[in-house]
Amino acid sequence: MLFRAALQCFAAKLGTASERAGYLANPFKESGAMGWFSSDIQSLDDLFVHTLQDIYYAENKILKSLPTMIDKASDPKLKEGFRMHLRETETHVARIEEVFRMHNATKKAVNCPAIDGIIEEAEEIAGDISDKKVLDAALIAAAQAVEHYEITRYGSLIAWAKQLGRPDCASVLQKTLDEEKATDAKLTQLAESGVNREAGAGART
Repeated sequence: MLFRAALQCFAAKLGTASERAGYLANPFKESGAMGWFSSDIQSLDDLFVHTLQDIYYAENKILKSLPTMIDKASDPKLKEGFRMHLRETETHVARIEEVFRMHNATKKAVNCPAIDGIIEEAEEIAGDISDKKVLDAALIAAAQAVEHYEITRYGSLIAWAKQLGRPDCASVLQKTLDEEKATDAKLTQLAESGVNREAGAGART
């Protein structure tokens, strides 16, 4: 479902109706941006580097969106959690750059329609919510959608790095994966310990 939503989000940015329909019918057709099914990816090493570039884009995108989430959050613990994750994300970007250097790969970002779609949807939902308590619940859900995307990407990168004989790269990436999982757990705890209950209180009054 998330994958399909990302395809629809990317297709919506195409110019004509025929272009949009064509992309949704065949999303793996080669285009200007290199994707997972591009002919430029011929080996596991190519896939590792491309996915590293994908998550590099995602982390930088998240870095830009977190200040807005901090500003919109009203729960003090949620605000502080987002501030802490902003600092962690700066470290995550630095670690990816370190892995680029270690693997002698070109440091660059490739567009990631999936993370663009997740963040765009979060911004649209947040813009429609006037109740601050409900907004906090929505922000947690949006943040966890981002975390889950990152967890899958880092998990794959670590497995591929080990397969490629790069346990050094895997070790660096593992630090970030552990932090992403910890952040997801903290968001769940925050939601279940009060934010969701506060959001639901208004509906019962």
